[in-house]
Amino acid sequence: MSIIHEKSPKHCAEKQTTKILNKSKKKLLFYSLMFFLSILCLILLLRFILHPSNPHFSLTQVDINHLNITSPSPFLNSSIHLTLLSTNPNKRTGIYYDGFLLHASYNSHVITPDTSIPPFFQDHQQPNLLSASLLGNHHHVDPSLAAGKLPLGFTATGSLRWKVGNWVSRRYGFSVDCVTVLPLGRRDSTPLTSKQPTVCSTSI
Repeated sequence: MSIIHEKSPKHCAEKQTTKILNKSKKKLLFYSLMFFLSILCLILLLRFILHPSNPHFSLTQVDINHLNITSPSPFLNSSIHLTLLSTNPNKRTGIYYDGFLLHASYNSHVITPDTSIPPFFQDHQQPNLLSASLLGNHHHVDPSLAAGKLPLGFTATGSLRWKVGNWVSRRYGFSVDCVTVLPLGRRDSTPLTSKQPTVCSTSI
C-alpha cells in the first residue's frame, strides 16, 4: 500500500507567493543595479565636462620703456608693458575671468605692485590678447643685474568660473607663471623689447 502525498491549497499558495517574492527581489536588484550604473555614468560624464582643460597662456611681447638702477645700493625703477595671449582650448566650455592680477619679479623678488586686468569672458576655443602696464619704483635688486641680462618673471593670479551651456561653476583660483630674459644693452631711453613668444605654466 503506497502513501499518497497531497499538497494542501495553503501550501501551494505559499509556494506561489515565494516565487513572486523571488521575482520581485530579482527585479528590484536589476533596477537598483541599472540605477547605480546610470549614476556612475552621469558622474563620469559630469567629471569629463566639468573638469575641462586649463586655459593656455603665452607671453607674446615685453617692452621695458624705462629702466633705472640706482647706486651704491641697487634699486630698480621700471616701466614695463607686456602683452599676454590667453586661449581657451575647450570645445564646449566657456571661461569667466572674475579676477586677474599681474605683477613682475626679478630673481623671485616682486619689483612691481599688482596690476588689475578687467574681468572678461572667453568663449569656446577663443583667443584673447591681454595688455598691462606695470610700474615699479625703488625696488631692491641683486647687484648681478648689471651683468648684462635681465631675467624677468611675470605672475598672474585670480579666479575663474567654467560655463557649460547655462550652467556656471563655482569660482576656482588660478595662477599663471611666465619667464623671459632681456639683454640690458644700453642704459638710455631706448626701450628693451622681447617679441619671442614664451609659453607660460598654468595651475588651477
